[in-house]
Order: sequence, then C-alpha cells, then structure tokens
Amino acid sequence: MDSAREHPDRRGVLVLAATPIGDAEDASPRLRRLLAEADVVAAEDTRRLRRLADDLGVSIGGRVVSYYDAVERQRLPELVAALEDGRTVLLVTDAGMPSVSDPGYRIVTAAYDAGARVTSAPGPSAVLTALALSGLPVDRFAFEGFAPRKGGERRRALAAVAADPRTLVYFEAPHRLAECLAAMAEVFGADRPAAVCRELTKTYEEVRRGTLGALATWAADGVRGEITIVVQGAPAGTQPVVEGDADPRKAALAAVAAAYGIDRKATYDAVVAAKKAAAAAGPAVSGEGPGGPRN
Repeated sequence: MDSAREHPDRRGVLVLAATPIGDAEDASPRLRRLLAEADVVAAEDTRRLRRLADDLGVSIGGRVVSYYDAVERQRLPELVAALEDGRTVLLVTDAGMPSVSDPGYRIVTAAYDAGARVTSAPGPSAVLTALALSGLPVDRFAFEGFAPRKGGERRRALAAVAADPRTLVYFEAPHRLAECLAAMAEVFGADRPAAVCRELTKTYEEVRRGTLGALATWAADGVRGEITIVVQGAPAGTQPVVEGDADPRKAALAAVAAAYGIDRKATYDAVVAAKKAAAAAGPAVSGEGPGGPRN
C-alpha cells in the first residue's frame, strides 16, 4: 500500500505517477491501484483523467482536484495540508511524467519542506521513447523542453547549445514545427541529422528521420499530433555560435536553404552569380517615367 494511512507515525506521501503518452494499455498496474486508492488525485486536466480512468476500468476512489499551471500556486496549501494530515496525494499530468515540461516541481519542493515522503510510479516517457526510436546516439543527451516561441529568443536558445556534443530532445507544438526546424537548420546546420517523432504509441505513430534541412522542408506542408524532436549532437570541433556575430543576410540564406532542402553554400553561390549577372547587364530600364508609360 502507498497510502500513509497505514503509517500513522509519519506524514503523508506524494506520488508522481506517469500516465500513458498514447496507448492506454501502457498504464502500469500500480497506476491503476493508485487511482483507486489515493486520498487525493491532483490532475492537470480532470476530464482527461476521468477519460483515462474509464479506459482503464478504474473507479477513482479519492477527491479529484485540478492542478495545472494557472492554479498551481493556489492549490499548494490544500495539497500540503493533506500531506501533513497523513494522506496520499497522487499527481498526474495529461501524458508522461509530472515535472517534465508539466506541473510538478513546486509541489515536490513543498512536500519535502513539509516533511512528507515523495516517491514515483514510473512509466511512459515521450523523451525516452523518442530517443530510443530516433536511431541517434543516446549515450549522452539533454532535454531542452519547448524552444522559445519568439524567433530571436529561440535563435539565442539554440545558439547556446549549438556546439553541445550530446543528443538534444525538444517538445514542439505541431503548428510551430516547421518554423522551429528551419531555425534549427539555420543555427545547427542544415546537414545535422535529426528525427521528428509524432504521435508516439498512438494509431498514427510516425518517426521521420533525416537532416534538419530535409525535415524542415517536409514539415512546411503541415504536421499534426504530439511532436518530439531529437537532434544529433554537434560533431567534434564545432565552434559555439556567438550572439552578435550573426549576419542577417547569412541568416536569411540559411533559412532559404533549410526551407528548400538545399545546400547553404549553393544558395550563397546562386545569389552571388545573380548579382554579377545583374551588374554586367547594366542599370535596369523602367517602363515608367515622370511623363507616364513609355511607348
């Protein structure tokens, strides 16, 4: 039993439980038992929690409270009070492990401060599943969460890890995937190997492997579903990208190269050749002048 009610000599226990990232059959027997026995279940989305319980054929035995970003701080006092009263508090998010780009950090800290026991019921993880399926090196990796939404902030965040030799893992929203991959191709290099893992463990699961440039081109047509991006680490000798050294013209060339899946140098050479051809042809003659159209 995880319930602290059987241990009156100590305070309660906080259990962080992983929920399926797609297929409900991935739920562990322990998760099923915890849902039925916990005194309080704190859920990122209570509707999704009840849907999961229905899929698992489990009746939630305790009190259900919502616990998402906007209410995280205001929920803490009542959850800590439950722990101090010797209760078992079960924390679940919509998918995967709490605290991994989801609520959890604050209540874990508060539980430790209150003298409660903190444990986990491990299970599915989009990060580890994507790493395993990517076919990229996984001996060392770094989870970067969601890349910043704004272009400048995103580029600076990517530049900070451009020379990191570890495999990098990101979450991304489907409507921002193409833009994010194009930025990665610009900063990391269009030839950097990567994988886009979509709808993991679900009916339309897909793992798309290729270079960042090719993946950016593929994603430009639109991609649906839950997305995890895995990017191979930087080759030995890669120099860090220094903010301030960025040339807007180079950035534009890199973005074009990534969008069309072509070599950056070839794009640059084509632009230079076009400029030389225009210069050799002399100034352009307009069909419009101060006096109106010319015949």
